[in-house]
Amino acid sequence: MIRKSFAAFGALLLGLAVAVPAARAQEDQTSFNKQQTEDIRKIVQVYLMEHPEVIGDAIEALREKMRAQAEVEAQKAIEARKDEIFNAKDDPTVGNAKGDVVVVEFFDYNCPYCKVVLDPMLEAVKADEKSRVVFKEMPILSEDSVTAARVALAAKKQGKYEEVHRAFMKFRGKLDEKTIFRLAGEAGANVDQIKKEMMAPEIAAQLKKNVELAHALDISSTPSFIVAGAGGQAARTLSGAVEGQVFSQLIKITRNGGKLQ
Repeated sequence: MIRKSFAAFGALLLGLAVAVPAARAQEDQTSFNKQQTEDIRKIVQVYLMEHPEVIGDAIEALREKMRAQAEVEAQKAIEARKDEIFNAKDDPTVGNAKGDVVVVEFFDYNCPYCKVVLDPMLEAVKADEKSRVVFKEMPILSEDSVTAARVALAAKKQGKYEEVHRAFMKFRGKLDEKTIFRLAGEAGANVDQIKKEMMAPEIAAQLKKNVELAHALDISSTPSFIVAGAGGQAARTLSGAVEGQVFSQLIKITRNGGKLQ
């Protein structure tokens, strides 16, 4: 969940490797004089130039260390906010309401990858029969995305969220206001009622809460997912156009306490 660039690590590592002996020499002048320090610096430089794979190994070790640390921090953040993530009463859901595995999706209706992933995700959950999806509206791409999210949540009050959600996701192209209302009507929602309710304070508060929650979890792109047990255990995060087989495997792994059996 923590996203950092490793592009400069090679140069950084080389600089540190060269600088460390000099720094130590400065700390303990009784160990190395100026000439000895310079000799050590040259030895390290020559060694790294002759064995560049050492830098690659160090970068990979650092990458793995940061990945492990990111997982630890992600687990702490998920544990601290698990009720908001998995059990927020206003979040739309599909699947088995009493399922033992939960797939939480943060998405934007104008995100092309969100559209691609819809069917694979829902098919995996449907085939499993013991899991559910929690939808977290996170409209970050445009004002029209905000409008679409408001309309979908207003449609939820009519029991039409899933139909409207699917209609928006199936539409290929950028959703604008006219298209949003047309698709909502075609999906069976009462558009006149939606227009009255979509600006309700509770809908605005829900969207704001979703964005703030995503920020707290270091989620900044759509689609992003959290797959976990119903109580938040064995949580994993991933993002992008995830294939259906990946969802199926993660559901099984989560159910087995994090192990693939």
